[in-house]
Amino acid sequence: MVSFRKKKSSKNLDTTTSKGAEGSTPSPSEKATDDTREPETTKAPIPSRPPQMEDIPDLLETMTTEKGEKSAAATKRIYELCDVGHKQNRVPMVCSGKYDVLTPLAQCLTQESGDGRHLACLALNNLSIPTENKRVMALGPSSSAVIGGLCKVIAEDKQESYLCCICLMNLSFLEASITTMLQHSPVPDGSDSIAPLHNPESLIRILEKLLKNAPAVPKSGSGKSEGVRWACGLIKNLAKSEENAALFGQTDIPKCVVGNIRNTTAPPSRWTSNSLEDFSLFVILNLAQWPVSRQALIDAGAVDVIKPIMAEGDLQGLKATMACAFLGAPWTDFPEGGSTAAKSISELMTNIIEKKGKDGQYAYGVFKLYTATKSYRDLCYAANSADGDTGESNTKVLAVPSAVALCLQVVSDLVLAADDEVNGGSKYVPDVKSAEYSAAAITYMLPAILQAGDPPRKSIQSEKACGEIATMLCQYANLVGTSTQGKESALKASEEIKAACGSARPILEISHESWTQYRKREGQPLDQFLSQEKGIEVDETGPLDFLPCVNSESQCSIF
Repeated sequence: MVSFRKKKSSKNLDTTTSKGAEGSTPSPSEKATDDTREPETTKAPIPSRPPQMEDIPDLLETMTTEKGEKSAAATKRIYELCDVGHKQNRVPMVCSGKYDVLTPLAQCLTQESGDGRHLACLALNNLSIPTENKRVMALGPSSSAVIGGLCKVIAEDKQESYLCCICLMNLSFLEASITTMLQHSPVPDGSDSIAPLHNPESLIRILEKLLKNAPAVPKSGSGKSEGVRWACGLIKNLAKSEENAALFGQTDIPKCVVGNIRNTTAPPSRWTSNSLEDFSLFVILNLAQWPVSRQALIDAGAVDVIKPIMAEGDLQGLKATMACAFLGAPWTDFPEGGSTAAKSISELMTNIIEKKGKDGQYAYGVFKLYTATKSYRDLCYAANSADGDTGESNTKVLAVPSAVALCLQVVSDLVLAADDEVNGGSKYVPDVKSAEYSAAAITYMLPAILQAGDPPRKSIQSEKACGEIATMLCQYANLVGTSTQGKESALKASEEIKAACGSARPILEISHESWTQYRKREGQPLDQFLSQEKGIEVDETGPLDFLPCVNSESQCSIF
């Protein structure tokens, strides 16, 4: 999120000093202007002191009833109340219920005067930063006016377009708002609604036009390049929704973001956070994970464009690796026989579950667990497909015990979370999609997981591991809400693991031990997935109850 400081220029300084302020002498031109003013009988002049919160009603009235310099001066003081030196005012200005600052600011966006429009953009940007304000601005009564005003500035290609893109991006960090935002499709009052894809004034079509009209190599730092850059940052957030991805997949936006990567002259190691390339690769990653938008990226040649980036050992390499897995890149495309990809994605899964980031690369919360587990599943599928029916050399790269144990952990934590009678559970409760993808990853890794020891031998540990893991997968398959794909994967893996019960399986043993140690640390019940078949209870009733000692006082026993 981006906030703005006051612009220190003579222009701004002039608008903060009222005419005739104490200690100043009006110039002849100012005197002439004063002589021609209408008598101020009903409205007090804007005070020369720094603005206070109690000034807001008068400032809003000036903004809406006056034009030109007076309106711009009032807008400037509203901006000063929420600038970087007055962050404490931002939430009260929007959420207190005392004022409606959003509608007047949105109206200022339609002004032809550059000063008022620019200051309104700055104020809306700063107000859009607090989490509490995002919901009001993106989903509240004034949301249509705010989003509509920002879109209008972008559509008209004003010099403040990039500020409007930043403001919309700030609002899109509230994930609950992203589907509603992309549905913005204004029509004249009294007209029938128009679907966003059929309305050139909708947000999605305005963003598409902005990206399509950008020069192939925009001049760095120019208004046009900044607009495109922050528009891609907005699209990155909006593309986290599958519903939104379905819309993006029917536009030229996938082609444009792939083109941004293709046309850049900077190497990935030089891409900074929030750069055009960084945003564009994030858009590709977010769109690639959804089937509804994946084909549009494939048609744009995304795999060939981002494949070289996988060799980077940083955040950009991680994003490219996950995107290539989503897009169905063959196993041979992954560098170093897939070992780098396996390590980086399994590490990401671990960090998400442990609620931490990676220094110098990403913070906690940047990636979702379902994104990481899905990319690991697709990577396992690519390795399994490369192995075919001939061996496990490729899946063995992925089936390291720590990664297998992590997949078991995700599935079992969901099972425990769904059982109200279980005492103890995980600090991180996974979502149903993450469990589904983890179960599928286990299935694809089975050729390596179930590889027999050399030389072959019996193992009580392997027998216990097979029984417990198979039981856990069956319990997951029988959960209400488990998808058809998740159920099929879990039952298939359960059957194959049961069938492998007779011999030592070193990878399975070590993975099971690691999973068990995790459950001990979390205080989870260790008998949850043990077989419940402990024997058959019998009593005196049955085929021998005709004997005289049955139901009598005698001390004989039935054997």
